[in-house]
Amino acid sequence: MNNKEIARVFRVIADILEIKDENFFRIRAYRNAAGHIENLTQDLNDFNQAGLQDIPGVGADLSAKIIEMLKSGKLEYFEELKKSIPCGLLDIMDIPGIGPKTTKLLYEKLRIDSIDSLEKAARSGLIAGLPGLKEKTQENILKGILLIKQKPEKILFSYAQNTAENIISSLKKLKEIKQACIAGSLRRGKETVRDIDILAASLSAEKAMELFTGLDLVKDVIAKGPAKSSIRTKDGIQVDLRVVDPKSFGAALVYFTGSKEHNIRIRELAKKNNLKINEYGVFDLKTDKIAAAEKEEDIYAALGLSFIPPELREDRGEVEAAKIKKLPKLITLSDIKADLHVHSEWSDGNASISVMAETAFKKGYEYMVISDHSQGLGIARGLNPQRLYKQIDEIKTLNKKFKKFRILSAAEVDIKSDGTLDFSEDVLKDLDVVLAAVHSGFKQSSREMTKRLVKAMENRYVNIIVHPTGRLINERPRYEFDFEEVVKTAKDTNTALEINCYPKRLDLDDIHARRAKQEGVRISLGTDAHSAEQFEFMRLGVMVGRRAWLEKKDVLNCLSCEEFLKKIKKD
Repeated sequence: MNNKEIARVFRVIADILEIKDENFFRIRAYRNAAGHIENLTQDLNDFNQAGLQDIPGVGADLSAKIIEMLKSGKLEYFEELKKSIPCGLLDIMDIPGIGPKTTKLLYEKLRIDSIDSLEKAARSGLIAGLPGLKEKTQENILKGILLIKQKPEKILFSYAQNTAENIISSLKKLKEIKQACIAGSLRRGKETVRDIDILAASLSAEKAMELFTGLDLVKDVIAKGPAKSSIRTKDGIQVDLRVVDPKSFGAALVYFTGSKEHNIRIRELAKKNNLKINEYGVFDLKTDKIAAAEKEEDIYAALGLSFIPPELREDRGEVEAAKIKKLPKLITLSDIKADLHVHSEWSDGNASISVMAETAFKKGYEYMVISDHSQGLGIARGLNPQRLYKQIDEIKTLNKKFKKFRILSAAEVDIKSDGTLDFSEDVLKDLDVVLAAVHSGFKQSSREMTKRLVKAMENRYVNIIVHPTGRLINERPRYEFDFEEVVKTAKDTNTALEINCYPKRLDLDDIHARRAKQEGVRISLGTDAHSAEQFEFMRLGVMVGRRAWLEKKDVLNCLSCEEFLKKIKKD
């Protein structure tokens, strides 16, 4: 079993335990472990038992269960646990928006124990009227069933990236491989991908193909040829490897990276300039003489364009901007001076404030924002005012120990259904930063949700709206609201909107983040880190920012601590 499969087992165990009303902390332990395992870059097979227990959330009991799965391919405890509930309930929980509590309610009240019986009940109108369930819930259930029947799940960018990087690392060990690079939608930084494209430069493709098709992660070899091979990994991901002559590597990288629409645009531009472009290079139409091939920069230069970064190659105006040398200088990971959304063990995090601060400092950050949940989010052990003030005191004490780093006190404050906040203004005024978020009531109408967000932003202490659309990729769609009105209010009230860097969120997405930039709204990047290693999620947010055409001036994280505090201040 691999990381993804083991994480899934732990997550399903947590769901079953919740259906059975088992101990909350036990449920949480399995969910936390699943999240950490899913985001590991290292294969669990490479750990010994002591090493497994160093993974946050994995103690002696869970490490023993991991070893059992790695050795036998199954977990006896899980197999027995599954027998304690109707097997169809697990399928129901795969439907977006349906969790263990709703699944349990549907089973207890209507004996719904399969997707078919769920669909029949929804179409008959039996679900609306159950405690806490309305007609809108019934409609969303039918939409969710249709979604899982028609649309296969896509692979999260972070997971695909880790897989691709591991393959490239193996390929580069071959001396015959001159270069190797991710291509396709993954290189463009799309939040989900259907497969992975890798391009390599070599004069000895045969050895590259032998190594590639013989990797440990390979489950099936779909095709094997002299220039291209395809495999399916044990996780079910298709990976295509193309090997090209080093002399045409740049042209091939342009050709196999750009979206279909981007490639059409540059082919049209080439034709207007009496050129042709393909995966082998840029050629003069009359003489067939090669104008550029080896480097990507040379390909674009031959077309009269400045270099277009991979993330922009979507035909969203990048070609026009490159013609007049007006492409933005995109934000980079090295521009980031702080993480603006961090949790600790005071709420639902897995590390102390001190550990989180030390990790952030080692990453080269100048400051970070500790933003544990407010009291209304009981499931996350949200802080009441008394605990919040104790945390503020701890932060003040820790700040005396750091000479070149500062911890800012904050809270991720729940936005209630009417737009009021989970803490009074008397409490909010004592925080350095206030993050506000919607954590419930996702099914409100667009009008209600818009009013809710607008009212929160109009609060003079709210600085940032975090994960603004509430979506979870492949799991939960964004809630409905008028984004244009929210952006206008954000601008008018000097409220920033977040790109949440957590792999399943990436919220705002690139389209909405670019729209916010166009209206002059500042963007914040927050990893939503619940453990020290999750600071690494910042690269995902930066990728979204690059796709959104963001520059340093657009992003609060690029400011010094003093500049940041000054910039977020409301009149």
